[in-house]
Amino acid sequence: MGVRKDLRKAARRADLTSRAQVELVREGGEVREVRVAPLAAPGAGSVADIPFTNAAEAPDAVALRRRRGGRWQPVTAAAFAREVADTAKGLIASGLEPGGRVALMSRTRYEWAVLDFAIWAAGGVSVPIYATSSAEQIDWILADSGARTLVVESGAELRTAGAAAEGRRVFVIDDGALAQLAVAGRETGDEELDKRRAAVGPDTLATLCYTSGTTGKPKGCVLTHGNLYTEAANTAELAQPVFEAATGVAASTLLFLPLAHILGRSLQIACLLARIEIGHWPSVKPEELRPQLREFRPTFIVGVPYLFEKIHDTGRATAERIGRGASFDRAHRVAVRYGEAALDRFLGRGKGPGPGLRLGWALYDLLVYRRVRKELGGRLRYAISGGSPLDRELSLFFYAAGILIYEGYGLTETSAAASLTPPHAPRPGTVGLPVPGNSVRIADDAEVLVKGPIVFSGYWNDQAATDGVLADGWFATGDLGRLDDDGYLTITGRKKDILVTSGGKNVSPSVLEDRLRSRPPVGQCLVVGDNRSYVAALVTLDPEALKHWLAVRGRDQDTPVERLVDDPELIAQVQQAVDHANAAVSRAESIRRFRLVAGEFTEENGLLTPSLKVRRRAVADAYAREIEELYEKG
Repeated sequence: MGVRKDLRKAARRADLTSRAQVELVREGGEVREVRVAPLAAPGAGSVADIPFTNAAEAPDAVALRRRRGGRWQPVTAAAFAREVADTAKGLIASGLEPGGRVALMSRTRYEWAVLDFAIWAAGGVSVPIYATSSAEQIDWILADSGARTLVVESGAELRTAGAAAEGRRVFVIDDGALAQLAVAGRETGDEELDKRRAAVGPDTLATLCYTSGTTGKPKGCVLTHGNLYTEAANTAELAQPVFEAATGVAASTLLFLPLAHILGRSLQIACLLARIEIGHWPSVKPEELRPQLREFRPTFIVGVPYLFEKIHDTGRATAERIGRGASFDRAHRVAVRYGEAALDRFLGRGKGPGPGLRLGWALYDLLVYRRVRKELGGRLRYAISGGSPLDRELSLFFYAAGILIYEGYGLTETSAAASLTPPHAPRPGTVGLPVPGNSVRIADDAEVLVKGPIVFSGYWNDQAATDGVLADGWFATGDLGRLDDDGYLTITGRKKDILVTSGGKNVSPSVLEDRLRSRPPVGQCLVVGDNRSYVAALVTLDPEALKHWLAVRGRDQDTPVERLVDDPELIAQVQQAVDHANAAVSRAESIRRFRLVAGEFTEENGLLTPSLKVRRRAVADAYAREIEELYEKG
């Protein structure tokens, strides 16, 4: 019986992994290019059609759950389409012309989804703006995009916009924007809306998505309905069978990434296209998100490494508070060993965990791993991580805890994911194969190039910048990477971030920073060393992890950070994180000195982008003195 069951599982894996055909191009004995056949192609319509198609084919199906009155209330496909139509009619009545731009500035919430699809249904172009944007950024995006309509979440965003909002039609979500638009659109007939939507096709401009950028002014990425649809259709077709098979229940997810970012946006489109139930939550802060995950109980989530790091750290902190920190560390080590062995068996290259390891896993599943699953709602079996590399040990820990984390890679210019781990073929440490229908190539200088229908057509009002990244259909990502013998992509760094020491050693700071950040109480960090004799790092402390560190040592949790940056015990703790980072590189690339600094790198102080990437130049300027001090005694 067990053998037949294993054979059935193997057959299912083979079926899912062979659905997208992979072609490898070798040059000089190495894989230099990988092409994956499409699983879905855009039709004659657009993403604007999705809510209306769902309503026609499955009107009573729950499309979303909306947070109201302290509860998650269902919204059917018919109800969602009706609200999208009413809002679209209101936009038309308010003067939105075909091709007109509408700026949308809000945190992730249900109304965002309604407005985005309403803008498209009315033939318009949506221009997302991060809710944390400054007045200068808002003014630039509104002026550059030519948006004549501005929708904001609350009066706070409107006050930030200030003079930039003058002369534009303004709607405030918290003041009843959707209801106001519905009233305004009562005189607009269904015929006008149908005509507008019918005129929108794959080549029609859908959105101007401005890159948050780590330097310079944001650039507007021109993405068409074809770009967005192809991305959503192929990722959903690739992944949905796995997500549904994982739990035996209908797939669902809680969206908490900013919808102004292309990853959250693309995920929303894919879920609605695939009829995966979704909810919205406005915060990625783990302490605010965890209660909602427990209540919503998604079957999968899409997040960034920071979220998975903090869930793991919370488990350790909880164990330490009850005097079982050493037990958690043993559970972590067992999980990594078990995950490695189980993954080998899963991929057909090993026998799996031995009896002793299985026994250890069973013990810690009772004590630790099931609590991790409970923190994520209890039904979660799959997750996708993007934005930066996920520490391999952390990936194996979650796998042993019953949660398989896929990794993906992409940019705004590639409509979100350019690559994704294929179903039932995980390979921790890589970001998978190209999204079906697309190709990835490694240039002579190791830069990652992407080609296919997900690639944008250029930057709005900036031909010079467009010409700098697009050539013969290939988009030069600016990231460095390599392909293994099976075509799996590994990102090794950012081209413009590469440090060259005075000794001529090339160092990718992201490898060190990602591993350093994965160990508490490290918050954010910046690795430096360009034109210097060795590599060094600035390290901030995560406030929550720091309080816990102080508590378990019986020390005052309110001790100012300024008094702790020279604390020998704390420095020794961070040294362990530095040692973990250095284990991934050669001695010449390793961090020789580090400095703990007070304060944090945040969006609010301009040191992080909205997608939680460090603004390297801004940090270097803000901490110029501390960086110099790292080398004064060297």
